[in-house]
Amino acid sequence: MSELTELTIAEAARLLRLHSISATELVTAHVERIDHVDHLVKAFLRFTPELYERQADDADEKLKRGEGGPLTGIPLAVKDVLCVKGVETTAGSQILRGFKPPYTSTAVARLFEAGAVMLGVTNCDEFAMGSSTENSGYFPTHNPWDLDRVPGGSSGGSAAAVAAGEAMISLGTDTGGSIRQPAAVCGVVGMKPTYGRVSRYGLIAFASSLDQIGPFARSVEDAALVLEAMAGHDPLDATCSDRPNDVRRDFDKGVKGMRLGVPYEYTQVEGMERGVKDAIDAAIKTLEQAGAEIVDVKLPHTDYGLAAYYIIAPAECSSNLARFDGVKYGLSVQDVDNITEMYMRTRRQGFGTEVRRRIMLGTYALSSGYYDAYYLKAQKVRTLIKRDFDDAFSKCDAIVSATSPVVAFPIGSRTEDPLSMYLCDVLTLGGNLAGLPGISLPCGTSQGLPVGLQVLAPQWREDVALRVARAYEVASGVKAEVAAVG
Repeated sequence: MSELTELTIAEAARLLRLHSISATELVTAHVERIDHVDHLVKAFLRFTPELYERQADDADEKLKRGEGGPLTGIPLAVKDVLCVKGVETTAGSQILRGFKPPYTSTAVARLFEAGAVMLGVTNCDEFAMGSSTENSGYFPTHNPWDLDRVPGGSSGGSAAAVAAGEAMISLGTDTGGSIRQPAAVCGVVGMKPTYGRVSRYGLIAFASSLDQIGPFARSVEDAALVLEAMAGHDPLDATCSDRPNDVRRDFDKGVKGMRLGVPYEYTQVEGMERGVKDAIDAAIKTLEQAGAEIVDVKLPHTDYGLAAYYIIAPAECSSNLARFDGVKYGLSVQDVDNITEMYMRTRRQGFGTEVRRRIMLGTYALSSGYYDAYYLKAQKVRTLIKRDFDDAFSKCDAIVSATSPVVAFPIGSRTEDPLSMYLCDVLTLGGNLAGLPGISLPCGTSQGLPVGLQVLAPQWREDVALRVARAYEVASGVKAEVAAVG
């Protein structure tokens, strides 16, 4: 049944509706694939047989009655920052070990309502802080295309699960590139929606003005179907929009007559590998041959984006993570003399190095005497970056670039140099600062490893990003393949 783990949603849904396979058989094939390869990939932190057995049975009952939609019976993996009622959810951190939420996040609940079957919880950088999934409080995840290399981060487990054929779809979160960058280096499709398109209720927060939930999949169509199922107003999230859920509008209309912008600054970023640049140049040429007009655009404040992001995100993390104090849930160090010592020892033992680093950076930036010099200035730069994108989109319909300036790098090669790690997100974090929708999809290889093409669109125009990505997928014939692990 190995071929069942290589299907797209459209292919699987057709077989399910014809009763050629059952949801139980489809889920079983993925569980067997997990048994075969996950000891090598380490995409999952924990599994949920109590859920997938019941949900697969429910899906089969619906299918027998001729009911259900495209996601009915589709195997799903969920990043360990999205709460699922009764399922241990730890944000990849020891400080939340054993925590079982009393509710399910809206994004996951909507996929459950659509019939998706949850296989388990995927590994991630602790509290989504990282670009390689080496910052997990449990163990690093390995890239299915080369087990000695990283899968990207912070949603590395979710990307690796889809790339390795362990799940058909998965959920991740994107604060500075944490869906698009691992999608790129694992050779799958990953989409970050506009800030406010998908409810953040039930997401363990890192940086609340930047975090967004989105899908990983093997095709642009699959990503669109998952996003459509999750999107929409949620009264439990005040930042969630009630705009029409039109993310698949004009999906198959191609790019003929569209203007696609190529930012000069994105072609000149530090550390851009030659093989990545060549693959992106070829992808842009393919889009041009498909009928798009390629135009030059400028994003002049790109060089300041990394600095602004690493002030704003740690400042918000400092505030959000203050709630983890050992009192109500998670780790609690009890062998102490007073409550202050309990707070300090619980947080020191529970948080990893990168999380402590970002909490300290954020607390410093917000402290008296430094707020104006750092945090306020970073917010002003964020406004300038948003204006840059607005100006660029006045000249084009969407922006295309590399997703990551490098292919997957060896595990351990950047852990001692945080700045080189942060540079992995230099092409993606602008989309978060400006609240834009973006997608990464496979566009070839360099050094035998996947390269990702990024498409950014104006706010609330997921339909444009998906349309361009779909057009490239059709024109190029490049598809997300399942890695032959081991």
